[in-house]
Amino acid sequence: MAQSRVTDFFACRRPGSVAPQVKAACRTPSPTGPSPALAPGSSRKRARPPAAPGGDQPAPPARRRLRLRDADSLPGSPAAPSSPTCHSLAKKVKKTSASAPAGHLSLLAAPQNKVPSKDAVPELQACLQRARELSARVRALKDRAQEGAEEPSPPEAEGPEKRPRSEKVPAYQRFHALALPGLPGLVLPYKYQVLAEMFRSMDTIVGMLHNRSETVTFAKVKRGVQDMMRRRFEEYNVGQIKTVYPMSYCFRQERNVPTFKDSVKKSDYQLTIEPLLDVEAGGTTPQLTASRLLQRRQVFSQNLVDRVKEHHKAFLASLNPPMAVPEDQLTRWHPRFNVDEVPDIEPAELPQPPTAEKLTTAQEVLARARNLMSPRMEKALSHAALCAAEPRSPGSPSPALPASPPTIPPSVLKGVPQALLERIRAKEAQKQLAQMTRRPELELRLQRLERLPELARVLRGVFVAERKPALTMEVACARMVGSCRATLSLGEMEKHLLLLVELLPDWLSLHRIRTDTYIKLDKAADLASITARLARQARTEEGQ
Repeated sequence: MAQSRVTDFFACRRPGSVAPQVKAACRTPSPTGPSPALAPGSSRKRARPPAAPGGDQPAPPARRRLRLRDADSLPGSPAAPSSPTCHSLAKKVKKTSASAPAGHLSLLAAPQNKVPSKDAVPELQACLQRARELSARVRALKDRAQEGAEEPSPPEAEGPEKRPRSEKVPAYQRFHALALPGLPGLVLPYKYQVLAEMFRSMDTIVGMLHNRSETVTFAKVKRGVQDMMRRRFEEYNVGQIKTVYPMSYCFRQERNVPTFKDSVKKSDYQLTIEPLLDVEAGGTTPQLTASRLLQRRQVFSQNLVDRVKEHHKAFLASLNPPMAVPEDQLTRWHPRFNVDEVPDIEPAELPQPPTAEKLTTAQEVLARARNLMSPRMEKALSHAALCAAEPRSPGSPSPALPASPPTIPPSVLKGVPQALLERIRAKEAQKQLAQMTRRPELELRLQRLERLPELARVLRGVFVAERKPALTMEVACARMVGSCRATLSLGEMEKHLLLLVELLPDWLSLHRIRTDTYIKLDKAADLASITARLARQARTEEGQ
């Protein structure tokens, strides 16, 4: 077989050059007449197809003829069997088969329609049966889905508003008490603080409407509180407020209240809110002034603290050994008492609109329609009424238990004398009791005592660097604020230095000259003994 070269391509493009010879398999015989078998090395040019007989019109251009021929040769093209193109193709096939040798007839023969064998018939029948089964299954599933969609959903049980679902509380709420700045004290849980803020907003809105002699409805209060707090405010929260502060408002269900809304009819019942205030001497309507709002807010906050104290008291009783702290001496919670895990406040019942009388039990139906039924039906309804009237024992919800302290497994304390354990527990309980009843001023003093050993080392370094026997208080505080690890202001640093002068007068002395205050340091004193004395003083005051 001859193979074309690169130079043959350039020869074909040059004018007047002879086209190179290519493979004979790429050439087709001339349709003008039968020709003998082609030699392997011979070549023939492809002849143009003859024009259609009886065509007076001039032949189309070559490019157009090529496009028409390609469109007619596509499978499934709507060409009539009697068209000239089909005739020319048939003539080509006949002439080629006549001129081709016997060895090439099998390649040029047209493919015939194949008849399926006997083995393929059972296989086709099995596939058809499988398709029928699948279609029947799909139809059954569609019918079942339609039946399920047409069935009415069971009616939900009507009743008072349920509490929100218990979801996992975010970390900023679970550890809210630990992240508060300032000294530790009787901190409220996060949810209690949110409820106190809701009461403040609600009292503000109610006071504005009450002072204008306007009927206060829950719809107005809800819209105002939600605009102030950017939180949801529902009747559930109003019930919690009523539980904490029962004497704050008077709730009623009233109708014929002007709403100026198309969605709410005037004849509908609405929840109205009226603040409970002390009647003045003149008999005039009392006003919710700013002082009364502040007083009510303080009462509500104190009631919340009292509720947390009850849970804290139950927690102390569950310790080993149990502890008892007077409520008037309690200044902070127990270290192991998780404030943010205090249970929610149960909402109180609010007045509900009166409902029309409905027949809900078989006994009521029997009393109403006793004369309209047969004796047999009356007997069946009586039996149903007796069965429904039998006393049941509904499982009462168990009260929320206080958070119990973590228990130590007995294997850890194996071999330790019981008397030693009792002494350790008693000492720990005494320490925690002193910590819970400690005053805020003493707590602040202990925090300063813990920083004094480090501040003593920094102060001695400042005096050594300045190379002066005495420094003014302003200069010493400024140098120490820039060198101390703790973030303290100049005023706080001055208080620490005054405490150092009070505890160590032989090491640090204070001198007031005219309008300035100087401090003088003994550089020859041993710094290790100074820090040891300060640490001993801090332990002594903490144990008191």
